[in-house]
Amino acid sequence: MKREFAVIGLGRFGGSICQELSREGMEVLAIDNDEDKVNEFKNIASHAVIADSTDEASLKELGIKNIDHVIVAIGDNIQASILTTVILTDLGIKKITVKAQNDYHEKILNRIGANTVVHPERDMGKRIAHSIISNNILDYLELSDDHSIVEVKAGKRMVGKSVVELDIRANYGCNVVAIKQGKQINVSPGPTDVLYEGDILIVVGADKDISRFEKHLVIDD
Repeated sequence: MKREFAVIGLGRFGGSICQELSREGMEVLAIDNDEDKVNEFKNIASHAVIADSTDEASLKELGIKNIDHVIVAIGDNIQASILTTVILTDLGIKKITVKAQNDYHEKILNRIGANTVVHPERDMGKRIAHSIISNNILDYLELSDDHSIVEVKAGKRMVGKSVVELDIRANYGCNVVAIKQGKQINVSPGPTDVLYEGDILIVVGADKDISRFEKHLVIDD
């Protein structure tokens, strides 16, 4: 069975989630109080409706209780975001993901029942900052407040050396969980595996350790 999702708020963030879920073949109910935005997604989402998400009766009428996962992507209206989350929690929605505007907003969302809180602007800022430090840093994903996963291209200091020679875990406190070599992915690489130019490492660790790893091994002079 296809999983069913609802996306409330069809701005840039909510709209991109709606498009991607629909592209993956999921059933998506797109909700916004702006008629133009709803019309924009009528041919993208399974259903696109104009509704006020702070009105419990409207959400019930839409059958929101039957949705597996609701994403609250309301833009600048923090009050509407919080009230919508409260209503969804009261209705017993199993999985609620909410976009937060700031840390204070996140604290409130966590207390009122949001399962996952995301900071798209902050997280994207971190990813861009890391990518502009070096062309070798391809992606950066925050796992928690102080742990992340980073995708890096093998720097000059790494090429031709084995995993055991670099000893990234002992020297930097990070774990290499996979190495991409062309189209192949080597999960849990062994100590004798040698890195070649163009290889991509997936590294996980504490932010402070990843920072040291990037400065000493990833960023080429």
